[in-house]
Amino acid sequence: MEALEIKTIFTFTLADYSIPITETVIISWAVMLVLISGSLVITRKLKEIPAGPQALVETGIEFLNNFAKNQFGFFSEFLGPYMGSLFLFLLLSNIIGVVSPMELKLFGREFIPPFMIRPPTRDINVTAALAVISITLVLVCGFAARGVGGWFKRLLHPLPMMLPFNIMDYGTRLISLCLRLFGNILGGFVMMSLIEGILPVALPMIFALYFDFFDGLIQAGIFVFLTSIYISEAVKVHE
Repeated sequence: MEALEIKTIFTFTLADYSIPITETVIISWAVMLVLISGSLVITRKLKEIPAGPQALVETGIEFLNNFAKNQFGFFSEFLGPYMGSLFLFLLLSNIIGVVSPMELKLFGREFIPPFMIRPPTRDINVTAALAVISITLVLVCGFAARGVGGWFKRLLHPLPMMLPFNIMDYGTRLISLCLRLFGNILGGFVMMSLIEGILPVALPMIFALYFDFFDGLIQAGIFVFLTSIYISEAVKVHE
């Protein structure tokens, strides 16, 4: 299926190495540009008494800070902004396909748009990279909170025979984070492509409310929530 193909936009050559720049990279850059530009616009003229968008943003930040403090304790100062940025990046990446122009074939006429905007999270390379970052944070924060000896000791909990299973747990978490996000976003993208092929005029707008907006929001929340749980388990010393 051509819609599932990850296209290479251009190739960047550095020394003797060729680095392909795919549509996933371009759209990811566009998502980051939107988030950075939006943050600059919102914070450009802050008022002492917040109102409108500023009040909404400050409410969200306050909720994020309280959530991070409860989950991460001492590490909340560093992990809170990361979790918020990760959620916004995933949310916008998941739903960005709604602004893509569609290919239309009506009454013998065909419209082929010059470009398509597809969710970067339908590319397993993106979800795998985000999963690696999350599990790396789990390990780094675990070492920082427990020390090297305390972290390795936890691998023997509750019994020494659990060592291989506790090590395997990190691998299963990595695979779970990667494939859950990738599978759900790719599945929604395929469904929307099929719906657009059946009736490209009205039907996609209805189903986009679920497959793009609702599912995109849910999957971004699940990824961030699971990441926060894994890090919270690593930094809170129960034994």
